[in-house]
Amino acid sequence: MPPSLKILGVIPARLASTRLPRKVLRTIAGAPMIEWVYKAARACRQLDDVLIATDSDEVLALARERGWSAMLTSPVCASGSDRVYEVSGKISAAIYVNIQGDEPLLKPEHIEAILRPFSRPEVQVSTLATPCKPEEINNPNAVKVVTCPDGRALYFSRGPIPYDRDHSGNAPYLKHLGLYAYRREALHRFAKLPPSPLETIERLEQLRFLENGIDIFVEITPYDTIGVDTEADLQAVEAMLAATPRAEEGLL
Repeated sequence: MPPSLKILGVIPARLASTRLPRKVLRTIAGAPMIEWVYKAARACRQLDDVLIATDSDEVLALARERGWSAMLTSPVCASGSDRVYEVSGKISAAIYVNIQGDEPLLKPEHIEAILRPFSRPEVQVSTLATPCKPEEINNPNAVKVVTCPDGRALYFSRGPIPYDRDHSGNAPYLKHLGLYAYRREALHRFAKLPPSPLETIERLEQLRFLENGIDIFVEITPYDTIGVDTEADLQAVEAMLAATPRAEEGLL
């Protein structure tokens, strides 16, 4: 096993996605989606290294051709967290950052934000949220989260939480962004737990942490993202990235 790292960024990149097949290799503004994610992650100086964890020889070959760190992981990994756990068996780190391979709008600032809570020794797991746009409040693909004043997540849901019973218009809706960071011990505990009841109902893996008494601390970021799951998502991101200076300058 290589020497331990302090913080390792892992990009789970499953090629056989169901809703948008081969999405991590789809071209966006002149580059594969995975390239946008990898280069944004590499631009974050708080990460000691960044690794693509894939189930695909094709993705692995692209990574090696471009000089990116990558490794093959099992095709039967049920989630990105499970793929990060597999990496942790080969590369030791104190903290692992799970950077979704379908987030081409990723910024280094997202990773900086998700690592901030770890200055507190009680934090084992962190994630991100951003103010939820009105049109996304009732969208089940935009996961909402409610938190305690100290940032601990109370619950994640595909439904609109909190429920604004009196229609005050003042409910603080937060949209969850699907990046996570875990201390090594918390990641290993998660991977050894069976899927939990609420996780199965909502189809949200983060609920397994909460149902087993593992706190998730939520950091707020002003930078929204679009997780690419459909052709419409891909086209929306294409339009945004094609208009940015970093696309004209060769990504980053």
